[in-house]
Amino acid sequence: MIQRTLPAFFLALGLGALAGCSSPSVITLNDGREIQAVDTPTFDEDSGFYEFEQLDGKRTRLNKDQIRTVKEL
Repeated sequence: MIQRTLPAFFLALGLGALAGCSSPSVITLNDGREIQAVDTPTFDEDSGFYEFEQLDGKRTRLNKDQIRTVKEL
C-alpha cells in the first residue's frame, strides 16, 4: 500500500509546486485593450520587446512603447 501512496504524494506535491510558480498577468496597452497572459512577461532589452504566452497558448511579442501597464492577478 505504501509503495503506491508515496509516489502519488510526491507527484501531487510536484504538480502543486509548479502550479504555484506561474502568476497570470494582465497587460494594458496604450489604446486601452487588455491582454491576459499565462505568466509574467519577460523583457528583452536588446530588442525592446516584451514576450509572453497568451491564454490560448500563442507566444506573443509587443514593443515596450505599446504597453501602458503590466499587472499580476
